Amino acid sequence: MSADTAPHGSGAPGGDTNGTDPAPVPPRALARRRRAEALRRFARDYARNRAGLLGLAALAAIVLLALFAPLLVDQSELTVTGAPGAAYERPSGEYPLGTDNFGRSILDLIIWGSRVSLTVGFLATVVSVVLGTLVGMTAGHFGASGGTAGRIASSVLMRVTDWFLVLPTLVLAVALAAVLPRGTGTIIIAIGLTVWPATARLVRAQTLAVEARPYVERARALGGGHAHVMAWHVLPNVMPVVLAQTTLLVATSIIAESTLAFLGVGDPTTVSWGGILEAARTAGAISSGIWWYMIPPGLAIAVVALAFTLCGRALESVINPRLREQR
Repeated sequence: MSADTAPHGSGAPGGDTNGTDPAPVPPRALARRRRAEALRRFARDYARNRAGLLGLAALAAIVLLALFAPLLVDQSELTVTGAPGAAYERPSGEYPLGTDNFGRSILDLIIWGSRVSLTVGFLATVVSVVLGTLVGMTAGHFGASGGTAGRIASSVLMRVTDWFLVLPTLVLAVALAAVLPRGTGTIIIAIGLTVWPATARLVRAQTLAVEARPYVERARALGGGHAHVMAWHVLPNVMPVVLAQTTLLVATSIIAESTLAFLGVGDPTTVSWGGILEAARTAGAISSGIWWYMIPPGLAIAVVALAFTLCGRALESVINPRLREQR
């Protein structure tokens, strides 16, 4: 058969290649495609949760307000000597939320205080989540595949976790904040070291579920060590649960910071929402009925906590198929 009469797709020189198989996709390109598809599916499922979208919108607005606080607030007017108004002025056009006992604008204090409250909330959550994830993943992995020594180490780690879990969180945080030097860093450490046990137990349960899957057993059979299995198989599968837990813990950390500041063990040199409430209590605003000094910072704490909680519940419903079916 000549080249002119060769059938299409025969692979002969000059022939039509419409019938040839497509070139194989490189593994990295395939992995990127799968990750992009997973992100699109995640965004689509999250967008269906109206409460989660509301919480995300409120959270974005509050974070932007905190980031642009230096452009919105004159820091010199936050000092006692630079207060622009009179003491205890009622809400008006000039001062939408009134003034405090020194004549400072309550609105300016709340805007500036959002920076400290959110910073403490985020950093304390990072400390708590990192510690809880390490403890939970280590206990789950070595408890499932570490032999007798691994089970003993796992048991010790979980008994320590249970000990922290039964201790009153607020009392322990107050004790740590009272012993350590006063400052924002102390508040972050005090909160981070007291709210990690719940994350540890959650991550341990998820780790045990992952360790029982066939591909983890195959990885061990092929010579994968503890570090390889934990880093490449366990950690990626527990991260969605950790992410959902993180959003919930930020709200808890912000409330804890506000509580510590209200009790007078916070950093007195910084402006935070809890510090505003503590100053209002010290100035006698509660007994004097000066509501504009007490209600706005309390509402700010409640709104941020609610926004993070809505985002966390939405993430849980997207990650957990059972919750997604119930929604």
